Amino acid sequence: MWYLAIVVAATIVLYYELYIGGAVSPKILTGYGMTFPFYVYISVVGNAVGAFGSLLAGLGDRWGRANLTAYGLVLTALLALFGIPNAGDKWSFAILSVIIGLVEGVILVATPALVRDFSPQLGRASAMGFWTLGPVIGSLVVAVVSTNTVNHLGAWQDQYIICGVVGLIVGVVALFGLRELSPQLRDQLMVSMHDRALIEAKARGINVEEAMGRSHWRQMIRPDIVGSAFAISVFLLIYYAAVGFFTIYFTTIFGYSLSKANSIGNWFWAFDAGVLIITGIISDRFRVRKPFMVIGGIGAIVMTIVFANLGSTTSYGTIVAVISVLAAFLAIAYAPWMASFTETIEKHNPALIATGLAVWGWIIRVVVALSALFVPIVVGSITPVITYGAQVQAYATQYAAPLAFAQAHPDVVADAQKVPPSVIATATAIPPNVTATAAKIPANVIATATTYSTQLANAQKFQPELAVIQANPALFAKLQADPTNKALQAQAVAALGGGAKGAAALATIGANAAAIAGVIAVGPQLQTVAPYAADLQTIAPYSAQLKTIAPYSAELTAMAPYSAQLTALSKVPAAALTYLQEHGTQVQTAAAAEPGQWKNWWWVCVGGEILFLPFIFMMTGRWSPRKAKQDADEHEAKVAAELAALEKANA
Repeated sequence: MWYLAIVVAATIVLYYELYIGGAVSPKILTGYGMTFPFYVYISVVGNAVGAFGSLLAGLGDRWGRANLTAYGLVLTALLALFGIPNAGDKWSFAILSVIIGLVEGVILVATPALVRDFSPQLGRASAMGFWTLGPVIGSLVVAVVSTNTVNHLGAWQDQYIICGVVGLIVGVVALFGLRELSPQLRDQLMVSMHDRALIEAKARGINVEEAMGRSHWRQMIRPDIVGSAFAISVFLLIYYAAVGFFTIYFTTIFGYSLSKANSIGNWFWAFDAGVLIITGIISDRFRVRKPFMVIGGIGAIVMTIVFANLGSTTSYGTIVAVISVLAAFLAIAYAPWMASFTETIEKHNPALIATGLAVWGWIIRVVVALSALFVPIVVGSITPVITYGAQVQAYATQYAAPLAFAQAHPDVVADAQKVPPSVIATATAIPPNVTATAAKIPANVIATATTYSTQLANAQKFQPELAVIQANPALFAKLQADPTNKALQAQAVAALGGGAKGAAALATIGANAAAIAGVIAVGPQLQTVAPYAADLQTIAPYSAQLKTIAPYSAELTAMAPYSAQLTALSKVPAAALTYLQEHGTQVQTAAAAEPGQWKNWWWVCVGGEILFLPFIFMMTGRWSPRKAKQDADEHEAKVAAELAALEKANA
């Protein structure tokens, strides 16, 4: 029981270390500037390497499984504690993650073999249920720890440090508490186990001499072993997605925080763990595996379809209920399958448990690698959402009002972009009443006033004299022709008011004859300006500024009602606007496509669950508890007979 506890604890910690990256994957991606496909390819390579690690662990039948487990656990703990938190770039992170995947592939095979050795009294399904607690409770620990710490600890590396410390403690316990037996006892035990395997083989009708002389691998490469291993591997596609991508799925589709997304895993893995143990005990009680596999398989199909159709507005409680039931059905199928699979291996050769499990470990790691490879292909939208989505969302939230205005009034924004900042500054400096007055004056009037500005100024300056001249055109025409005529001069003085006043006015006319003549020459043009004389006087001090903004009058007029909004928009940093222009549409398009693409992947998972069902019929075991009990009784009788024959021969 002590060895069993260490093995289960070691398996839990190993999977805690293996799965911790999924809890903080969004932060890892942003921290290293890593694309989603690159992150997924780390998993692909890690699982591919782990597959060959599983084959290597087939030598556990010769080298000892405890050594592989203890030393492997210490190595992964050191990598999690010191290696990954200090990885300087994404390639260092990738290499260290792949090494952890390699060790996990070895321990994947070594630990269930140890569980089988240490727990014969519990029953096979119960024993495998205990082993399966490793990856499941490992995932649960990831979810619980990250849920309660990710908001309080800053860096994602802290999650690796926590699991590294825990892993090192358990690794040291395994290193000293799970030691290999002494040579004498080991030899004695190996002989005993070898004899037991021979007895089991004979009781099952296996030709022992032929079996012992054949290649271990050739004995395990059989349709029922390979087919069953492949079937459970594709059945668990939804499980791999839960481990690697649930955090990403719930943060991007449902908008959950990292902590809340991980909290969903608390329910998923808790139900999975509890039902694994219960199902294992019940399966051993009834001595059948296949009915449980069928129930679990069909239930998983139904619940995966329900899960695939949950919309982004689905409540948190509904999601928790659905994934909890889904986890329960996965557990109902998996614990009995593990028991049935080891029994299927024993049917061919009871001495090659680790070798048969190595075949399964290799196949499941290859399937995991391939599934991870295809996720970015099926869910192609995840890359822009993960890579740019968070920053786009941050900018969109921070500058929501000005960005909403820009989206609702693109023409106004376009006009504003045409006007140079210096022009906008000039327009802002002109008093509003001046701008409004200038807007009332027709463009042709302003043009005329500009063209004849000198004459217009002279008209205002000599307005009294011009009024008299215009009232007496014939008199002043004659005077202009004969300026020294005393009689005409006297008449002009009288017309101008007489006396000193008239004489002064006449002198003014004589001194400014050219200027006054210029005004008279453009009289008709100046008449068009006359109605706007007061307005022109109002805008006169700002003529230079008005001339500067005149080419942009249309744009400035369109912008005027939205000056406050345009001012707010102008305060949005250029970097934010550039980022949104470059990635905003891309992220919006990807976010719209992402739910449908994830749904496609969930349907792939359903396909794997459906494929699992027919392979159940290839495995060892009865459907009826009564017949299963009869088989067990007959087998024990044969084993007893073989033992009796062996004891008689020894005597």
